[in-house]
Amino acid sequence: MSEPKILIVDDEVGILDTLRILLKREGFQVETAVGGQAGIDRIADVRPDVVLSDVRMPGVGGLEVLMAAKESDPSLPVILMTAQASLQTAMRAVNEGAFYYIQKPFSNDELVAICRRAAESRQLKRENQALKTEIRRRDRSDTTRPIGRSRRFVDVLKTAETVAPSDSTVLITGASGTGKEVLARYIHTISDRGDGPFVSINCGALPENLLESELFGHVRGSFTGAVRDKQGLFVAAKGGSFFLDEVGEMSPALQVKLLRALQEREVIPVGATEPVPVDVRIMAATNRDLDEEIRRGGFRSDLFYRLNVITLQLPELQERPEDIPILAEFFLDRFAAQRGRAVPRLSAEVLALLQSYDWPGNVRELENALERAAVLTADGGEIGASTLPTRITQRQAQPLVSATLPPNPTLEIVERAYIHWVLHSEGGNKTKAAEVLGIDPSTLYRKLQRYGMDQ
Repeated sequence: MSEPKILIVDDEVGILDTLRILLKREGFQVETAVGGQAGIDRIADVRPDVVLSDVRMPGVGGLEVLMAAKESDPSLPVILMTAQASLQTAMRAVNEGAFYYIQKPFSNDELVAICRRAAESRQLKRENQALKTEIRRRDRSDTTRPIGRSRRFVDVLKTAETVAPSDSTVLITGASGTGKEVLARYIHTISDRGDGPFVSINCGALPENLLESELFGHVRGSFTGAVRDKQGLFVAAKGGSFFLDEVGEMSPALQVKLLRALQEREVIPVGATEPVPVDVRIMAATNRDLDEEIRRGGFRSDLFYRLNVITLQLPELQERPEDIPILAEFFLDRFAAQRGRAVPRLSAEVLALLQSYDWPGNVRELENALERAAVLTADGGEIGASTLPTRITQRQAQPLVSATLPPNPTLEIVERAYIHWVLHSEGGNKTKAAEVLGIDPSTLYRKLQRYGMDQ
């Protein structure tokens, strides 16, 4: 290990200078702290490989330094030194996890040898942990990797796998039903936080006041019905990942509070005054064009830049038709396993229909269509065209918007026309229309109200 970093803690400046010169000459990066409290304060900033501390110091002693170091990093080796050794103190030091307990006076060679062993032990533990993490990541990757072999989709996966080990914020964009949450779960699973929780929330599915409580928590009595303190999802996701789906639907007031949480790494529950620290990786998703939303004043640019550290753009299913056969096979295998039935077969005719359809609802619509077909097909039989939804068999690649649209229409006009077309195609059934659009019915109702189409 080249130049391990050691933090020396002692209340005597002369001893600190002597040990600093000795260990620096022996190839250590040396940091010092005068007194136990200063040593504790410097552990987080210095991030040492080894801590060397005197036991007897005024106020905060070496045992307190030891406990603080272990709380900060359980694998951090701590060497304690003292001129007044006692069996009781030595036993306590060992019980608290000290790497070594050395009595003054000691020879320079003895101290250097102990410090080197501690640094080597630290390096071995790091390498072992890194190896275990990599093995676990590969095992998880093999079992949870999203399905697809098209070039655009594979490029997105490779980028996701590259950024997964970091804690960088990820913004996943793409049309509804393209698999944004599936990709977020995959990133979480193969990340260093994979053993922690994966918590998700649909920001467009809840009213503003309820969403605020779900995100940040609340204290008892903060509003009508708040009969007890509630932990928010930011805190519940501690040590893991928090996925904010449809983040573009969030109100301006909540955008401000989300921005603060990202900047300060803390949240303030509704009705509280004291902030609560959070330890979570943020991933967000949207099917909106946030650049356009910023121009319209519907989304904060500073929040966008906080979320847009790493951007992953998922292609629509119609852009990756070569993935339809393997996706269909996966879904049919899963449906059969869930129902304890033989896997139905896809006829050439049905496969051609699936690959020629434009899939406005993307992978989610494909999954729903195949589930319907599997249910209507005899055990182990061949899926026929009659088992598919009529929109697939009778409506091939129809135009998404009316020819009467004005030249250069805005995204809002296109979205309104598309929703109108889907509703008309589904006979006015809003539940089915939401399914085709790949959005929650509550989101569709809000859009209909916005566009004056709720009647």
